[in-house]
Formats: sequence, C-alpha cells, structure tokens
Amino acid sequence: MLKLMYITNDPSVAKIAEKAGVDRIFIDMEYIGKDLRQGGMDTVKCRHTPSDVKVIKEATSSCEIMVRVNPIHDKTDAYNSTEDEINEVVQAGADVIMLPYFKTPLEVERFVKAVNGRAKVFPLVETPEAVDCLDEVLKIEGVDEIYVGLNDLSIGYGKKFMFELLTDGTLERLAEKFREKRIPFGFGGIASLGKGMLPAERVIPEHYRLGSTIAILSRSFCNCQKLNLNEIENAFGVGIKELRDFELKCQSGGIDLIENRKKVETIIKQIVENIG
Repeated sequence: MLKLMYITNDPSVAKIAEKAGVDRIFIDMEYIGKDLRQGGMDTVKCRHTPSDVKVIKEATSSCEIMVRVNPIHDKTDAYNSTEDEINEVVQAGADVIMLPYFKTPLEVERFVKAVNGRAKVFPLVETPEAVDCLDEVLKIEGVDEIYVGLNDLSIGYGKKFMFELLTDGTLERLAEKFREKRIPFGFGGIASLGKGMLPAERVIPEHYRLGSTIAILSRSFCNCQKLNLNEIENAFGVGIKELRDFELKCQSGGIDLIENRKKVETIIKQIVENIG
C-alpha cells in the first residue's frame, strides 16, 4: 500500500487523518523563496513552525511526523540556518525531514550531516539541476527516501501541466534510478477518487507501475479550511477506504496498468491542449 501523507498543523485534523489510515502527518515549514518561484500558482503555502511539530507529535500516536524545512541556507537577520532549523524540528519530534529545492549533491551532503541520523532524510527532487545531479545524490549515504515534486519541477522544465512529467519520460527515468538503488520514492499528489484534473484512479496505477510507494494527499482530497470536523472525518473515512480498496485492485491485477497508462497519456494531452 502507498504510504499516504497529509499536510496539516491542526491537531484535530491530524487525529482524524491518523484514525482514517494516513501514515504521515506533513508539517510544512518551507517559505524561503517559495512565493517567488511559485508566484501566481494556486499551491499550498503553509508557514508552519517547530511548535506545530511538537503539537502534532503530542496529538498523534501511530503516524510519523514529517517536516519540510527550508532549502539549504545560512543564518541571516531574517532566519536561522539550516542546521538550526533541523535541530529545532528534531527536538520537537520530527521522524522524517524533507529537503526541498536542492540543486547540488553538496547541499544534500550538508543536510544529511546536519540530521546526523536523528530522523529519516527525504530529499525533494524539484529542480532540473537536482535531476541532472541525481546519480551523485543517490550515492550519498544517509538518504533514506526520495520524492519528486511535480509542481516546481514542471515549472523548471517549462511545462504547462505538472503531470506532463508522467508522459514525457522524466518520471520513467527517475523511477528507474530509484529502483536500481532500492530507495523508496514517491511523486506528486493524489485526490480522492473521481476528483482532480487527472483523477486519482488514473494516478494511483501509475504509482504501482513505476514502483512508487509514497504519495501526498492533495488539497482537493480534503480541503479542511472549508469543512467542519464532522465533514472532515467523513471525507477522510470514506476517501481513504476508497483509495485503499482501489489499491487492492491494482495489487491483484484488477487494474490493467498498461491500459491505464495509455489513458493517462490521452487525458494529459487533452489537458495540455485545452490550456493552450
């Protein structure tokens, strides 16, 4: 089954997600440079803090707490260094720490050294430069898992739709490298069944075809800002069960992965054409 992650700093929502079967609660502290590179995009920008990590850690019991810190940076008058951030989130209870927007192996090495085995290291491949140096990154000891961030990577490659990376060969090549190194990996985001420009029932089989084992539940899976707790609980309870039941079909051969791939290509081509 896919390891499912959900972004929230609300302890009530975290408890609901955990109960429904979400594997990781995702605390998102990244903000440095994000508004500039994603300007105009309807993406999630959270500005969570180390205190959120502690609150969510105390509110949950079985799921992992994953924290995305800022890209590698030194201390300035405006913010602490990467090392300071990592120390803060480790002390607050982080189980997994994600490094966003890296461009060189040296950044990953610095990150691994700063974590120093105190949490899992989870680099986020979301720049063309990260793709170019990936072979060197995958040689670094201490990289536990890896994720492909489709939003920023598609921007970097000048794509119109982030899931174009599923059909232009980019994810195929990356997935092959990850499988060769036996490093668990994931990509993109998934909505609930029947939702999203590229519906979850098309995306999930691609995870299985490529060997991906990790996925973020997108905002369209459950937009908690627009729902009360009862509605959120229902959305997670129903939505996660539907996803898991669909995964069982993928595992048992009930979904033709090759035929699904062809349909994905057709859908993405049409979306890109409509974008113009």
